[in-house]
Amino acid sequence: MADSQNGNLDDERQRIREKKKRELQKRLEDGEESLEDADGTPEEPIHIEGSDHLDEVVDEYDVVLVDCYADWCGPCQMLEPTIEALAAETGAAVAKVDVDAHQRLAQQLGARGVPTLVLYADGEPVERMVGAQNRGTLEGLIEQHT
Repeated sequence: MADSQNGNLDDERQRIREKKKRELQKRLEDGEESLEDADGTPEEPIHIEGSDHLDEVVDEYDVVLVDCYADWCGPCQMLEPTIEALAAETGAAVAKVDVDAHQRLAQQLGARGVPTLVLYADGEPVERMVGAQNRGTLEGLIEQHT
């Protein structure tokens, strides 16, 4: 049974990737400059500039994955390609908080270590993870809330 669920999840991921690829191709052909896909979520991570900015992002999008990171953090650097892919290929907005530049905000988010990932759904934090997470785990959590 788990294999059929994994197969369905893989099919869903592939469907989302293909849809986003078609949308991007159409925008490129039409000369559009928008960095948002058809479901209205940005295709690139949003770099958060403060508490108010984070509040705006969480209010604007149904599901937001917040990555609390530091430039000097090895696991954060390893997680970066996954974060970029999640922004481009899922229905969630992805936000990044530099814990060195925004120490108070990182503290408010409960980031005691980096990377810390906080998933918001409908304006409320629903998951918090510390440490590098694999892509499948993060995609699964996002899909649960989209």
